[in-house]
Amino acid sequence: VQIEVFSDVVCPWCYIGKRRLEEALSTFDHADQVNVTYRSFQLDPTSPVTSELTLEQMLAQKYGRSLAQAREMNDRVSWIAATVGLDFHLQKAHPANTFRAHRLLHFAATKALGNQLTERLMQCYFAEGIRIGDRDELLRLAVEVGLDSGEAAAVLDSDALDAEVRADIALAQAFGATGVPFFVFDRKYAVSGAQETALFTEVLDTAWAQAQPLTVVGDPGAVCEDDSCAVPGS
Repeated sequence: VQIEVFSDVVCPWCYIGKRRLEEALSTFDHADQVNVTYRSFQLDPTSPVTSELTLEQMLAQKYGRSLAQAREMNDRVSWIAATVGLDFHLQKAHPANTFRAHRLLHFAATKALGNQLTERLMQCYFAEGIRIGDRDELLRLAVEVGLDSGEAAAVLDSDALDAEVRADIALAQAFGATGVPFFVFDRKYAVSGAQETALFTEVLDTAWAQAQPLTVVGDPGAVCEDDSCAVPGS
C-alpha cells in the first residue's frame, strides 16, 4: 500500500494527523508493506521567510482576534495534540515561509531521510520554537538527521528542487485537496484532515484488501480452458 501525505510543516493538524496515521500503522498487520511518502503543500505561500511575530500575534492579526482569543485557539489545538503524545509549545512558535524547508525535504527524500526530517522540522516548530524559515537552522537540522552539510547547503542556497515542490502542490490540487493534511491511499482513497485513528485503520484495511490478488477457494471445477471444453477426468 502506498500512502502519500500532503502536509505543511507549520500545520498543527498535519502533525496530529501524522501521529494518528502512525497509531493506525502500529496495529496494522501488514505495516511492513506500507510505504509512506510525505509531499509538499504550503498553507501560506505569501508568508515572509521568517517573522518576529509570535504565532499568537499572527493569528490575532489574521483573524481579527485578541491575543487572548488567539492563545485560546492554540491551547485547544495543544490539548488535542497531547492526546496523541505531542507536547506543543505554541507560545514559542514564529510563523515562517516553508518553501525552502520543502525543498530540503525533497532532497532528504532522495537520501531516504525525508520522513525523519519531516518529523524533526515539525517537532522543532511546534515544541522548540525553532525558526524553520532560517537557512542556518535548516542546515543544522539537515545535518542532525544525517544529511551531508555541503550537499544540504547547496540545496538551501539555490533553486534546486523548486519544480518538485511545485509539482507536489499541483498534484494535491489535482486530487482535490483544498487544505492539509490530505492522505491518499494507492491513489484510490483519500482522507482529508486529521481524522481519528480508527478511520485510518479502516482505510488501511480496505486499501490492503483491494491491493491483494484473488484467492481461489476449493478444487478447480469444470472450466473451459480451450475450445474443447473437455469434462474433467474424461
